[in-house]
Amino acid sequence: MIFNTMGVKSNPAILFFHAMGVTGDSSIPVADFLKEQYYCMMPTSTVYCAGQKYIGKADEIRQIENFLREQGINKLALIVASSLGADLAMAFLTQSKIPVEHVFFDGGQFAQIGKMTRCIMTPFLYLAMKSLYWTKGKTLKKILWCDDETIKPYFIEAGKNLTYRNLHCQLADSLENEPFPVLPEKLQKCTFWEFGSAEDHFKYRKSVMQTYAHGNFPVFDKFNHMQFQIREPKGFAEMLVSVITKNELPQLPFLRLNESER
Repeated sequence: MIFNTMGVKSNPAILFFHAMGVTGDSSIPVADFLKEQYYCMMPTSTVYCAGQKYIGKADEIRQIENFLREQGINKLALIVASSLGADLAMAFLTQSKIPVEHVFFDGGQFAQIGKMTRCIMTPFLYLAMKSLYWTKGKTLKKILWCDDETIKPYFIEAGKNLTYRNLHCQLADSLENEPFPVLPEKLQKCTFWEFGSAEDHFKYRKSVMQTYAHGNFPVFDKFNHMQFQIREPKGFAEMLVSVITKNELPQLPFLRLNESER
């Protein structure tokens, strides 16, 4: 892994888990608005690091824990996990002994996909992500809903270093067709599973709500995948501060929580 940081170590710590197809630096626009108050850590998965070999989620967690230890971080004020980053973040929450006070999942891909399906997906995803590097981001709109210029550089950089082996190993180790892991009730109450109503991942929300009955499940009405984070990093950062300080979301105009979906 490669680790980038912003802020002062003595401040409360925030750990970001990035989405598939981008580097950890994709969180910089958000971290830039948090760095005065918080110490932001943005690891890039081994999958997208040149010359590194992905072994598995357990090894990714080991690398993160070693880094936190080297930084003198013994607890986390917040974990922010986007899209597929939710898969690794959930493994961290259930396997690491480092205390975490709050969690925010942005469009977490809580899919449960069979091994054969993941194997079939690999070549298509590989070509899609490599094409972003080969075309300098021109194919992004054909692959994802969002082709914002602000996110393109992180897709291009990730595609540059991606190898087929690393992606294959990651998918073999992720999105398992297994029950969701158990989280303590106390942590569930401080965890936010957010989905945009327009994103494809919204279909996972009901299953997540049934598993984590004590959690928070905000919906960003008419928003697509990670749209708020990508297009309004300042507003997204201010929302994260509210999660840390109040354990609640601010009064966002597009926010809703449909209790009938529980």
